[in-house]
Amino acid sequence: MDLVSKYNIQAPRYTSYPTVPYWDSFLNEKKWIEHITQGFIKYNKDGISLYIHLPFCESLCTYCACNTRITVNHKVEIPYIETLLKEWQLYLNQFEGKPLIKEIHLGGGTPTFFSSENLEFLLKSILDTVDVAPDHDFSFEGHPGNTTKAHLKTLYDVGFKRVSFGIQDFEVKVQDTINRYQTFEEVKKVMDNAREVGYKSINFDLVYGLPYQTIDSINDTITKIISLKPERIAFYSYAHVPWLKPGQRKYTEKDLPVDSYKRSLYEAGKDLFISANYLDIGMDHFALSNDSLFEAFNNGTLHRNFMGYTTNATKLLIALGCSSISDTWDGFAQNIKTVEEYIKVVNEGHFPIFKGHSLTEEDLIIRQHILDLMCKYQTNIDSSFKEVEDKFVEFVKDDLIDISFKKIIIKESGKLFLRNICLAFDKRYWKKVPNGNVFSTTA
Repeated sequence: MDLVSKYNIQAPRYTSYPTVPYWDSFLNEKKWIEHITQGFIKYNKDGISLYIHLPFCESLCTYCACNTRITVNHKVEIPYIETLLKEWQLYLNQFEGKPLIKEIHLGGGTPTFFSSENLEFLLKSILDTVDVAPDHDFSFEGHPGNTTKAHLKTLYDVGFKRVSFGIQDFEVKVQDTINRYQTFEEVKKVMDNAREVGYKSINFDLVYGLPYQTIDSINDTITKIISLKPERIAFYSYAHVPWLKPGQRKYTEKDLPVDSYKRSLYEAGKDLFISANYLDIGMDHFALSNDSLFEAFNNGTLHRNFMGYTTNATKLLIALGCSSISDTWDGFAQNIKTVEEYIKVVNEGHFPIFKGHSLTEEDLIIRQHILDLMCKYQTNIDSSFKEVEDKFVEFVKDDLIDISFKKIIIKESGKLFLRNICLAFDKRYWKKVPNGNVFSTTA
């Protein structure tokens, strides 16, 4: 059996530990307020991160696993923004002092579903209530099909210098199947606009393992992408989770490249990135050597949270909007997922959380190990992790890791199996192995 088939199991992507299915201590509003007030006292001096979830899209991309609301009615913008600002005020009411914002990220959904004027109103309203760190990093996700120059200029003027565009694949058959359309010319135009406005770091999101993808389509897409020279490229493994996202039932597993062929798609893409001087950083990410993401990886400060990889190792992340997840380092809380219920609860004056988790001392230790593996490809262990060492015997045998002087180092051959290696540390998983579909597969 080849290694891809051997290790192709369901496993978390580890944007958190414990992962959401293993949260076991529901946080009521009182407990959550304790978490955020203490988190603010401990971490605000170093700066905090702010994530804003903007869920609306005009059409459904069938591959997407994000929490979205499909509508062409743009009258939803103002009521949602008003609710976001009310939710932010709930947090301000608990903070002892002015927040120091180091990072803002607009995700979705499609943030550029909102008009540039409404985004400006939202952001200026928030920024009027905070101090901004000198080394702040503000970014947003843009759809190449609807991100206008006005969007780019408006966000740039309030401090955004980084943008990420979702591309996925240029092959027409793939785009038709996943209902995600943009031509190379459209992508080039929006990137040229971003450069002209002044954006210093541009990321493209690509996905391998999509229905009907081939080596030829991957090579064509990536060759075109490389010609535009974005500073960063995220090359994600497609997560097929139709039990969670019914839109993925537009196609079946028979239409998907799997196991060794899916691995060959990744290898083809990686070879092109490396040959174009992109460097392999963490899981799924590549960056040019002059980009801050590579610099953070190189100097050991790369961080990973619910927004993915980031250069800011903030320990307090406040998340606004439906379904978004906040992190106080020792606690997580997720907001209500539906737009209507989220708006209703916030308008009643309550934090719109519906589940959460208070991390134990053991959780915090394991969290750091997984974070180190995800961001540094290595971690140190002691005798308390004897059972983990036993799990690593197979990884050593398969030449995926080195273990010496209590240090685990992931080898080049092991990077594709990063999720599997992190899984070995996941004590909550091994105490209760899922019965049925919970996570996407690792390959």
